[in-house]
Amino acid sequence: MSVRVKHEEAPGADASVDLVDAREGPDEVQAPASLRPQSFEDYVGQAPLIDKLRVYVEAATQRKEPLDHVLLHGPPGLGKTTLAQIIANEMGARLHTTSGPAIEHKGVLAGLLTGLEAREVLFIDEIHRLSPTVEETLYSAMEDGRIDIPMGEGSSANTMSISLAPFTLVGATTRTALLSAPLRDRFHIVEGLEFYEDEELARIVTRTAALLGLPATAEGAHEIGRRSRGTPRIANRLTRRVRDFVQVDGSKRIERESAARHLDRLQVDAAGLNRHDRRILEIIIDSFGGGPVGVEALAASLGTPRDTLEDVHEPFLLQRGFLIRTPRGRMTTARAATHIGHETAGEEASAARARGRGGESGGQTTLL
Repeated sequence: MSVRVKHEEAPGADASVDLVDAREGPDEVQAPASLRPQSFEDYVGQAPLIDKLRVYVEAATQRKEPLDHVLLHGPPGLGKTTLAQIIANEMGARLHTTSGPAIEHKGVLAGLLTGLEAREVLFIDEIHRLSPTVEETLYSAMEDGRIDIPMGEGSSANTMSISLAPFTLVGATTRTALLSAPLRDRFHIVEGLEFYEDEELARIVTRTAALLGLPATAEGAHEIGRRSRGTPRIANRLTRRVRDFVQVDGSKRIERESAARHLDRLQVDAAGLNRHDRRILEIIIDSFGGGPVGVEALAASLGTPRDTLEDVHEPFLLQRGFLIRTPRGRMTTARAATHIGHETAGEEASAARARGRGGESGGQTTLL
């Protein structure tokens, strides 16, 4: 059983979610539970991580103890929330779900912790966004199994210590660097999630399409999978939208040709780039000569918030070799220039990178 506590949108989040934005959209918070795998057996990808978690969970279950506190980190949409649900399911425990911004003060945290039964799991998404006072209160809960609540004010104030039932905290973050060292050190299991391979995403698409009632051929699933930016959440989102088009067309299954045609209509190209990604590359090439350009200047030119640029678009462009970071700013690659039809710009970018490497030793100002 899962309990969801108030969830707040991240600053700058739009009400309408871009198809290739890996952050969770408003309509996906209450997405059908059947689309999420419920056990390690059903989970696709992240094989080394799943193998370790199986052992940790089985060992804790044999000892009849709660699992050690777990920190999952990685880009959005890779399955951190799903893994928290699976951990609770495999432990035979209840899952309580909340997020860092939703725990506004120590009283909210105290209510969550004192409401936990033995061996239950508390999942805190965006745990890096906890306030310092809430985070400090969490230390004793994680380490000593108690929470201290101040009583009274002034000279008569004292502290009441409340013992907590043994529990497991699963924290998820997309920004490990923003976690304080004391909080990070209190997690005994710290694991990162990696982007998925196209074949793994194709398996996810096949499962999702079948659950949605419109099966996909192997080729159709692969076509959607390879345009999903290495991210299961995007794969599921694209599968749902392609399903809509194919259903209206009157087809009984998702073929490669129909998947490619409808993804093109959705402006998601063969490399998984959407119009915003291509606009980023075009701005860097056309307005900044292929770079380098600082992130603030780039965000201003695009009219896009910096966090959207860094969290949504950059990770994929960097991973697929369309964009690179240098000490002086962002630069496009020859591959990016070729992809958007600026072959000559690719040569200029290569020359600019060569000049940039020479300039790095000359103490150029960092624009990052």
